[in-house]
Amino acid sequence: MPRAPDTSGPADPAARVPLARRRMHVIADDPRRWRWIVAGVCVGVVVLVVLVRLFVVERFWPQTRAQALLDDAAIAVAAGHLDDPDGDGARQLYEAALALDPDDVRPQAGLAEVARAAVVQAAAAVDAGRFDEARAALRLAQSLSAPREHVDAVVAALQRREASGAGLERLIASADAAQAAGNLDGGEDSALPLYRRVLALQPDNAEALRGREDALAMLLDQARTRLRTGGLREAADLIVQVRSYDAGHVDLPDTEARLTEELDALRRRAARSLESGRVERSVAEWRTLLAFDPDDARAQRGLVDAGAAYAQRAERFARDFNFADADAQLREAQALAPDSDAVRNAIAHVERSRARHARLGPQLPPAQRRQRIDTLLREAAAAEARGDLLTPPGDSAYDKIRAARRVAPDDAAVARASARLLPSARQCFDAGLRANSLARARSCLDAREALGDDAGSVRDARRRLAQRWLAIGDERLGAGNVAGAEAALASARAVEPGVPGHAEFARRVRAASVRP
Repeated sequence: MPRAPDTSGPADPAARVPLARRRMHVIADDPRRWRWIVAGVCVGVVVLVVLVRLFVVERFWPQTRAQALLDDAAIAVAAGHLDDPDGDGARQLYEAALALDPDDVRPQAGLAEVARAAVVQAAAAVDAGRFDEARAALRLAQSLSAPREHVDAVVAALQRREASGAGLERLIASADAAQAAGNLDGGEDSALPLYRRVLALQPDNAEALRGREDALAMLLDQARTRLRTGGLREAADLIVQVRSYDAGHVDLPDTEARLTEELDALRRRAARSLESGRVERSVAEWRTLLAFDPDDARAQRGLVDAGAAYAQRAERFARDFNFADADAQLREAQALAPDSDAVRNAIAHVERSRARHARLGPQLPPAQRRQRIDTLLREAAAAEARGDLLTPPGDSAYDKIRAARRVAPDDAAVARASARLLPSARQCFDAGLRANSLARARSCLDAREALGDDAGSVRDARRRLAQRWLAIGDERLGAGNVAGAEAALASARAVEPGVPGHAEFARRVRAASVRP
């Protein structure tokens, strides 16, 4: 069958062009598309370079990374960018290079160059009056071990420039005025801080040095006064205060030696007080030592020993069936030495005495009652013969007679013994007042009252004792010992709540306690 003729006509020449060539023509005809392709290729090349540097060059050729850091550091030095916590400063870059290769001398030399540049920067900042910048540059130079003579020269120049603009004469005048007013170290406008500001600018300023020495001498004199009045803690604080300003002050060693002597003397007094039966005084002295130094082992042992002494008192009171006083002594003992065997034994002893008293009943049989009275009176006479009129507690003549009065308050023999002891109690009170031994005077006064002294005489004695406490408090307040004055006021009110003058003195103490 014959083939039909081709009627499609001649083919389009473009149709015979390969597809790839047609695409290239399209790209060439569109410049914007061409630019995007070029940009993509460039980005790819950059990413490839970065990846090669990060994962190939810097991993396998660290010296290349170190060289880059050295180059960046040199540029930072030239630009004056010496220190930057963010890591871009010359110092940080050189230190990073040194960390990559600690044996490379180039980073070390670079850090030395940074130190020299810091000195130059500091000097320029001083000349320009930018003192904060100068101090920062000096700190950098010193941290990098810049030559000492170069740093010192810039420091001296900085101090001179600061001093010339700081009004040193005005500061010294203000410090002298504060010292004359007694305001030695109460704030930035007091004498010693002002002298310190002057000496920071001019370390050899003779007027400031002389003023500081005089002010510190006044503080040390206050410390010695505190030592004489028993204010060990206050004295020690003043000594520390002086040392913070001038550890080489000429009077400091002597005052420190006095403090040590006072502490040793107080330890000896506390031990003697305990040995002589003055347990309360001993406890107060040991506690003073512990307030100064809580780790004082001798004072800690002293309080334990005092607890044992209280326990012995409790046993003596319990033997006389005086359980109120026995319990009071046990409370003191337990507060001081709760884990002491002596205290535990005393507790058991008091309980046994209490049980025995309960078995005997509220009233002893007449024969036993007479026997008990006679025993107590014989013990009182023996104590009186020894001179133990009011001490030691529990074994004194006073305690024995007081126990007898509880057993037989109307017994004639007991009344005669009380009358015989009463003059001794009066003499004891007067002697305590004369010696300013007010705690002993208080004990003697209590004995007078218990022994049946005249009510009017006891009332007058109470007022005298309370007024003496106020006088002691006034002395302490005048010496600046506010805590001691408060304690004296409390003692006066405990003896006689309405003692004349106590309200006015209380106002003075309150005013002193809130004074800055």
